[in-house]
Amino acid sequence: MTSASGNATGLEVLLSTLKSSHDVKSTLSILQILDELLSAGTVKRISYMISKGGSEALLHTLVNMTRIFPPNYYVLLLLMHLIVKVGQRDRKFGQKAQEIGAIDETLKLLQLSLPQPKYVTPCLWVLRIYASNAATGAALGKSGIMSLLFKLISPYTTRNTKAIRAATEALSALLKSKWNSRRALDNGYIQWLLQLYQDWHQRDTQNKYISIHKALLNCIRNITNTAMGKKAFLQADGMRVLLDTSRACGSTTDLQPIVKLATQIMRKCHPKQSLPLLTVSSYYSFVLPNTVDSQILDCPSTIPQEHVAVKENDGEEDEDNTVNEESGYNEDEDDLETDLSRLKPSPQLDRPVEELKQYERLCPELIGYFQRLVDEQNSGQESVPFPTFFATLGPQRHKTFREWREDVIEEVSPVPHNPLGSRGTRQVAFGWSDSEEESGSKLLIKSGCAPVQSSSQHLVRPSCGCTLNPSKHQIKKANRNRPRSGEDSPKLSTHFQEVWNIRGESVAGDKSIGFLSQSWTIGRDYRPQDTERKLSEMRREMIPFHDPYVYTIMAEKTQSVTDYQTLAFPDYWGHAALLCQEPMTGQWCGHQRDKIFEDIQRLVNPGDLLNKVVFDIESPSLVTSADDVSLKFNSNFESGNLRKAIQIRKYEYDLILNADVNTDLQHQWFYFKLSGMKAGIPYRLNIINCEKTNSQFNYGMQPVMYSVHEALCGRAHWVRVGSDIYYYKNHYCRQSAATRGQKETSYYTLTFTITFLHSKDVCYLAYHYPYTYSTLMTHLHLLQESLNSDQIYFRHQILCSTLGGNKCPVITVTANPGSHPEELHQFWNRQYVVLTARVHPGESNASWVMKGTLEFLMSDDAIARSLRDSYIFKIIPMLNPDGVINGCHRCSLSGEDLNRQWSEPNPDLHPTVYHTKGLLSYLRSIGKTPLVYCDYHGHSRKKNVFMYGCSLKETLWQARSSIDTTTLKEDIGYRTIPKVLDKISPAFAINHCCFLVQKSREATARVVVWREIGVLRSYTMESTYCGCDQGKYKGLQLGTRELEEMGAKFCAGLLKLKKDEWSCGNQLITEDDGLLDFDNELQNDRHVSHSDVFVDDEPPCPEEVDYYTDNSTEEDDDPIDLATELNVSSDDELEPRK
Repeated sequence: MTSASGNATGLEVLLSTLKSSHDVKSTLSILQILDELLSAGTVKRISYMISKGGSEALLHTLVNMTRIFPPNYYVLLLLMHLIVKVGQRDRKFGQKAQEIGAIDETLKLLQLSLPQPKYVTPCLWVLRIYASNAATGAALGKSGIMSLLFKLISPYTTRNTKAIRAATEALSALLKSKWNSRRALDNGYIQWLLQLYQDWHQRDTQNKYISIHKALLNCIRNITNTAMGKKAFLQADGMRVLLDTSRACGSTTDLQPIVKLATQIMRKCHPKQSLPLLTVSSYYSFVLPNTVDSQILDCPSTIPQEHVAVKENDGEEDEDNTVNEESGYNEDEDDLETDLSRLKPSPQLDRPVEELKQYERLCPELIGYFQRLVDEQNSGQESVPFPTFFATLGPQRHKTFREWREDVIEEVSPVPHNPLGSRGTRQVAFGWSDSEEESGSKLLIKSGCAPVQSSSQHLVRPSCGCTLNPSKHQIKKANRNRPRSGEDSPKLSTHFQEVWNIRGESVAGDKSIGFLSQSWTIGRDYRPQDTERKLSEMRREMIPFHDPYVYTIMAEKTQSVTDYQTLAFPDYWGHAALLCQEPMTGQWCGHQRDKIFEDIQRLVNPGDLLNKVVFDIESPSLVTSADDVSLKFNSNFESGNLRKAIQIRKYEYDLILNADVNTDLQHQWFYFKLSGMKAGIPYRLNIINCEKTNSQFNYGMQPVMYSVHEALCGRAHWVRVGSDIYYYKNHYCRQSAATRGQKETSYYTLTFTITFLHSKDVCYLAYHYPYTYSTLMTHLHLLQESLNSDQIYFRHQILCSTLGGNKCPVITVTANPGSHPEELHQFWNRQYVVLTARVHPGESNASWVMKGTLEFLMSDDAIARSLRDSYIFKIIPMLNPDGVINGCHRCSLSGEDLNRQWSEPNPDLHPTVYHTKGLLSYLRSIGKTPLVYCDYHGHSRKKNVFMYGCSLKETLWQARSSIDTTTLKEDIGYRTIPKVLDKISPAFAINHCCFLVQKSREATARVVVWREIGVLRSYTMESTYCGCDQGKYKGLQLGTRELEEMGAKFCAGLLKLKKDEWSCGNQLITEDDGLLDFDNELQNDRHVSHSDVFVDDEPPCPEEVDYYTDNSTEEDDDPIDLATELNVSSDDELEPRK
């Protein structure tokens, strides 16, 4: 003990004495003391011992004790017990053993102890600890230990099972070394391991030795970490062996770890494949212009109804991890902005004031009124007559469909520069028209779509795709309000006969009775005109603010790169929200692996597959025989997205989505039609090129489906459908262009099963409830027709033209002012609220939220009236019309995410963002900085509805910045709206809101409007695609009714910002008594921790496995209890190996 220094601790003295001791009794005494210390302690005590040199002391003692002959096994067993306990916690233990020379001594001891398993087993566990270090493992392999281990574990026997397990574990650790793996492959060990695993699986019927099964699988997993190992595994038919044994395990709970490990090995060894496409780039491309006339369009000076032909659509964004606007915060807190010069809002104009004057025309509510007000007041007049901007007082006769349509056709709007050169024209070839061109068309066809036929100017699609000019003169005679003449009747009956023929039956047949729901049943004495009328009346009552004929006109004027030829029936006919909510689905343990096993079965038995291409947008001439029983697919309509469909088995199909135009990325949104199904048959559909690493499809979300049969029965609903829904990584990959082939990017599979209710139905499937550009334009027109112009000022103007030649609408909503000066002054003092949506076209839920906002603001609700009296709303409901029209998920025709362009938008490439930012800058330049800006988005990986905002202090707190925040002043009013929404909206979750500013988000709308425009309350509002896990809607998926409700609730939340408006009556307060009681809570939130911001909304999928890495994700090794492993009977001796 004299070797220890005077300042040494008792543990250091013990270890120093142990290290230098050669006396067996002294060594045994110290080992017993250490064993008691470590047995009574925790992992921290072991770590402390390692830090004081405990590993080195034990290894030196092992060297000293093995040199004593004969070996004292009583001391050695206790010593090896401590080595195993400490070595599991010391990552450098193998390296230390090699340096001290303990490895050679351990191998000698192993050879000496072979006849006695009681002593062999601890030696094997010590070797396993050594081999945990790759370099040490390679050195052990060169000593020839692997051949000895193979002799110990084979052939199959139930004797010496503890030694066999220890030997298998040691071999598994050794095979982590690539050198050892290559040696094992050269000796054909992979075949032996597979055969041995099969033997244990077949003979261990009582599952008593699961640890040996698992150890053998670990050997196979480690040996297949190299390309050579995977190849040998496949040549040895390893896929079939593991697939058969895994399926035989069934759902036995004790065997699930074995099944999971075997699944990992199979997925890892499955040959990587490219998608069955010529190129992963989008089939459609768009030639970007050098310059585009994206200047704001002059709006006609006539009344607002005339803008209907150029109204555009609504949209929003997504949340996801890969490229989403607010997909979830980076776990690396270095992404948080801590530079005060960038973190503090610093409003500044990004263009000359003279250029901003062009946006005056987008604020007609200011220009005409207040110039006149100033002039009149300067001339001494006491009153101002009601301005001409608010003409059309009193009852207003709505235009008939014929009058309105003629106005639309006669209007000629400016058209931007056409980068495609000459474009063909197309017309919608159905509707209620007397023209001869209509005679060959059908209102609805068997497929459930309304066709769009080319006119005499045939369509020519350049290599870049085809964008079409609207037809302005072909269909002037339509009038939905006039009675149908006898001359029209034959055409109409033909149209509806083909609708009925979706069932394969004629309207005239007896089976047509009862086809409609009870209230709409057609009797035997029906007439075709009655059928048309009943269907139209039924649809009109069920679906407000939608009209198929108006939709037809809007769709006709929509310009598409994809050259779609039909109108999807759900968009044409409309969707009525379900009266009841749909619950989230559950997942059954083991079912995901069953799907994966079916995928692996394709490789094992390729002869069982059909591999028949049934749809391909690259092969439009693909024709199927009349007796073909395969499903029929199509996506050639607005917002449609499906690139290819391959029939794998009789009732299983692989589907491939098209990338966003001008990109090879963004595969998430899908919307397609399918027909030719049989009722009662479960069809499995696999979308095999998804990109996001996780999805709400793993946590209760379902896709949506629309049945034409059901719609014509009076149930025109998008409904959640599908069972056995799983989302997992697959074996398809592509080489990323960004990494020049150095990195493979994996795809994910979304699989679900659908059982159709009706044979020969026509159904539409979509990622989420579709909301097209034409739907938006139809909605805006019908809203405008329904408004009370005495009370509501509604102005529909054109913000700009998009790259694709479509018009981006901007809506102004407020209350009409009175004619007295004080009323006009009140009008002048109204603050602006700016709302945008659908910058990401795949986030259709944002459009439904915006629909709810628009309808609420136009309603006669008391809160809506108060909001119109208090604010002027500027609404851009669809920032990315081109993306929505062409079925993109995230990008515009420029191939860029528009929500990453707000810092420096290009007027030619990003016109909608450029001019929206210009409008905001103009409002600021005239002293009308918006009170609120909110961008509506959708989130694919979280539940509920929540908001992201911007806070200087909260960002610094979360980043643990050294900046003294007590000296910084910040208005905490940015929390007001989220607090209100949390109280009044059942879908809103305040605990998911976050107000941090990230460097990676500095070019998004939320951050730029906050920083450059100076809007304190600048938000992104994210709506889930799935449902809620809290509140009234807990466990339920959100439908369009709930999304629209969220849009209305957002408006109601704005009223709190105008406290003096709460005096408008108790009616406004009774909705939620808590609205007035949260001001103190805002103060208490100043130091709220956001430590949970980086946590994913969902836990890992219970069956989550890593399928795609060369080195499978390993679980932490179970701690080894050598005392248990040494508990063997005296007759359990090693059998001699030959």
